[in-house]
Amino acid sequence: MKDVAPSHGGTAPSEWIVRWSHLLAPGATVLDVACGHGRHMGWFAARGHAATGVDRSAEAAEAAGAFGRVLVADIESGPWPFAGQAFGAVVVTNYLWRPRMADIVAAVAPGGVLLYETFAAGNETVGKPSRPDFLLQPGELLAACKDLRVVAYEDGFVAEPARFVQRIAAIRAGNADAGQPPRYLLQGN
Repeated sequence: MKDVAPSHGGTAPSEWIVRWSHLLAPGATVLDVACGHGRHMGWFAARGHAATGVDRSAEAAEAAGAFGRVLVADIESGPWPFAGQAFGAVVVTNYLWRPRMADIVAAVAPGGVLLYETFAAGNETVGKPSRPDFLLQPGELLAACKDLRVVAYEDGFVAEPARFVQRIAAIRAGNADAGQPPRYLLQGN
């Protein structure tokens, strides 16, 4: 991915990820896609989750390794290293590679959570990424999650730092309590 965005959040976890992390089952395994230096792996590891990350940068993977297992892999031009594996949560921030979207969603285990936040169309007016290849189109993230239950979704503009984003918190159906609908506690505003 050459059209790279400036770092949004540095070492602090994304507010979206923090807001919806309560949806994970206790002790759920977490896959952090394009994990970078491991800010989300660290967030989840500190809360008792076994974290696995994948990134193409060996330098980033070395840093993220402090929080769990990290694979150095180029998931854009190489194979998906998690074929047949499922995780209690899959986390993706500031990353989009459409050919891997189905693999990312498929990696969510029954009862598991997908927390995804990345740049959307409109971002080209305020900065990078600006290429359409790296910007979600309206409703695109919702369409990718059509087989999951969407708990929260946003598509809009964030003022500081200025960026257009789409975000989703979605759950794959699991074993429901006998006759009771699942209760996904809504957080925030």
